[in-house]
Amino acid sequence: MFKSKLIKCLHDRGFINDCTDLKGLDELLENNKITSYIGYDATASSLHVGHLVNIMMLRWFQKEGHRVITLLGGGTTKIGDPSQRSSQRPLLEDGVIKNNLDQLKQIFSKYLTFSKQFPDALMVNNNDWLSKLNYLDFLRDIGKHFSINRMLTFDTVKSRIEKNEPLSFLEFNYMILQGYDFYKLHEDFQCVLQMGGSDQWGNIINGMELTRRLTNNKVFGLTSPLLTSASGQKMGKSASGAIWLNAENLSPYEFWQFWRNCDDADVQKFLLLFTEIPTDECKKMTEKKGEMLNQAKIQLANQITELCHGKAESEKAFSTSRVIFGSSQGEENLPLIELAIEIFDGEINIIKILTHTKLAKSGKEARRLISEKAIKLQDEDIKDISTKFDEKYFRKPKIISIGRKKHYKIKINSL
Repeated sequence: MFKSKLIKCLHDRGFINDCTDLKGLDELLENNKITSYIGYDATASSLHVGHLVNIMMLRWFQKEGHRVITLLGGGTTKIGDPSQRSSQRPLLEDGVIKNNLDQLKQIFSKYLTFSKQFPDALMVNNNDWLSKLNYLDFLRDIGKHFSINRMLTFDTVKSRIEKNEPLSFLEFNYMILQGYDFYKLHEDFQCVLQMGGSDQWGNIINGMELTRRLTNNKVFGLTSPLLTSASGQKMGKSASGAIWLNAENLSPYEFWQFWRNCDDADVQKFLLLFTEIPTDECKKMTEKKGEMLNQAKIQLANQITELCHGKAESEKAFSTSRVIFGSSQGEENLPLIELAIEIFDGEINIIKILTHTKLAKSGKEARRLISEKAIKLQDEDIKDISTKFDEKYFRKPKIISIGRKKHYKIKINSL
């Protein structure tokens, strides 16, 4: 069906949602090495698992000998992408943006090899050119190529208008600036392909058409599906918060646990998207349920964690997970939550412990968990919502478990 090994790989593993000319891109990749890019704004100090699909796409391109560019949005972050938003993003100060960019660079370096030698990856910041634009010249030379009529038809704009939600002129400019990025990377690095999530389709089309009009060259756009679970829930964030890709926001153990405890129906998809295990092997590993599927989940968690946090952290997380199965080996690596004794206001009880540690969102949820026998302390069921503790009990860390999947150590520090 496909001529190029790369497009076949991306198709079979579930990376392709839409393409401006899939046949043409397939033919180009059959005998040529190209440069492609994906842009990432610095709206947070870490990327989350929703970004991991595109990072793995870049990794596959590099493995096949193509140059990839991670475009850091130091300039566009100052405006904020209105995609999938019902209101304007909070505007960030330059110092916050710089700190976020520094953190993102560390994440990309785990997945890609960077250098100035082709085909090694490049890391570029669009603030380098966007901050130098002359506004009047930009409007005259670039703005004239964008149709307001067409831009109003894009989902991002149309949904805001239909719901009577404000869309600022600042946000409206985001599409033009992102389009200019594609043109700039094409001119400077012969980049011919922009990739991104399916919510970026309109922005990608803008950049592709601008580049074609200004250069008369053929360029392409390729999108991946937004990551969803088997239940249809958008991934990247869970009920307990975002699944971050850096250890400061989410420990490697918690990251490992997220994949180990994923829904049975998601295992094959995640193996295909987030590991480099051959396609046929991924499918074979998930043919059977029960213990075979549990082993597939462990391999999934091990491999994703190794890519994101390194082999040592992956092995440590696996060792720590054995606590779930009744082994004390790995206890020392469980996430430690430390609390100050004064926050208990003279009484240390199980409800306060669960809420102060944020293991329960409220006292009501804490009581429900206890009534459902979902809370264990040192492997003993907590059955009474009025359970109290002497302040000396938690001077040494104690293991608290919420269900079978969440395990932490609790320590209360005295004055």
